[in-house]
Amino acid sequence: MRREVRIIGAPTDYGANRRGVDMGPSAIRYAGLAAELDSLGRTCTDDGDLTVARAEERNPDAASTIGSAKFLREVREVCERLSEEVAATIADGAFPLVLGGDHSIAIGTMNGANRDADAGVVWFDAHADFNTPETSPSGNVHGMPLAAALGYGEFGEGWNPSAGIDPSNVALVGLRDLDEPERVAVRESDVTAFTMSDIDERGVGPVTEEALEVAADGTTGVHVSLDLDWLDPNEAPGVGTPVRGGVTYREAHAAMEIVADQGALRSLELVEVNPVLDERNETASLATELAASAFGKRVI
Repeated sequence: MRREVRIIGAPTDYGANRRGVDMGPSAIRYAGLAAELDSLGRTCTDDGDLTVARAEERNPDAASTIGSAKFLREVREVCERLSEEVAATIADGAFPLVLGGDHSIAIGTMNGANRDADAGVVWFDAHADFNTPETSPSGNVHGMPLAAALGYGEFGEGWNPSAGIDPSNVALVGLRDLDEPERVAVRESDVTAFTMSDIDERGVGPVTEEALEVAADGTTGVHVSLDLDWLDPNEAPGVGTPVRGGVTYREAHAAMEIVADQGALRSLELVEVNPVLDERNETASLATELAASAFGKRVI
């Protein structure tokens, strides 16, 4: 893993159904992210946030030419700029650490991380995010980024959000809340999906190890996308779409420690921290701790 870590904020809530997640990057920084990384011997550079207009200033239906998808034009603008930032960071020999924002930003992160590369993906999330504008019941794009980056669905206005990632190098970990069209799409795709039942039966360690093996097989590195609603709401209350029955505090840390041990991490994003719904910045602090574990922090 590269020694220099470059923090890139993407403070958008265009893809979410509840306001506030755009303040996630600030909350994570406030929780001491840079200090945590510095303590690990990383050179931490904060590139600040992408400039993003408030959702209230835009028309959510202006570019929704397909299905019920909202803020498609705005999501595209953010993701295209984020893709350039992530690609430039990797080209400079640094490591991109992206702070969301809602999970729609992952389209940009994955496009940047996979430029001139063959990256795999591990998706730690309660949700598959495998909807498309045609299948989404809500129209919220934060439920579509993985499908978009894998080339599924039509996103209108000539936008092709596909990152060119091979679905056979994608693993989803900790699923527990899918729409029926998503279940069908995931089953029919070449992605590998692990539900919370798999974690219950096998343990988070073996599941994470297998997920990383899937993502790393024949690839140039692994992008890890960590949605904080992957954890149980008792551990991470400040998320927009909480689902009971998620991983525990220790299971989450164990998974990130395995990510660090595997040694193929190419990029990392932390998404869906919503300070408006949080308690004493608890979820942002947890995001910071988990990032530190992914970068190699240990008890001893």
